[in-house]
Amino acid sequence: MPDRPASPPAAFTPAEREFIRRAFGQHFGSFPLIADGVFLRTWRGGPQLGEPKLPPAVKTMLQRGLVEVRPEGRLFRAHFTMAGVDALRQMAANRRYLDPVQYAHIRRELGLEPADDETS
Repeated sequence: MPDRPASPPAAFTPAEREFIRRAFGQHFGSFPLIADGVFLRTWRGGPQLGEPKLPPAVKTMLQRGLVEVRPEGRLFRAHFTMAGVDALRQMAANRRYLDPVQYAHIRRELGLEPADDETS
């Protein structure tokens, strides 16, 4: 049997890829930017009052150093680290993981597609 070339391991788990697709899909007619991060809800009561609620996908990415959680006023956002942006670029390059038409805005932001020329 011929050996197939080894493909690089996926940087994100299937649950993390699904979280990313949901977070960066079109919301209310606009496309979110990677640079803006992912909005996180906060605990409104109990012993974790005021702390961010971390979805399981964000927890695993945080443990592996792909995202960092930053406060922005009273809100929290998960921002991708440089390693996370590299992993996103790898994910966006594979059309099975991120549809190139539906997520063209992400591919442009990552530099995988040329930016639209609005001045012409």
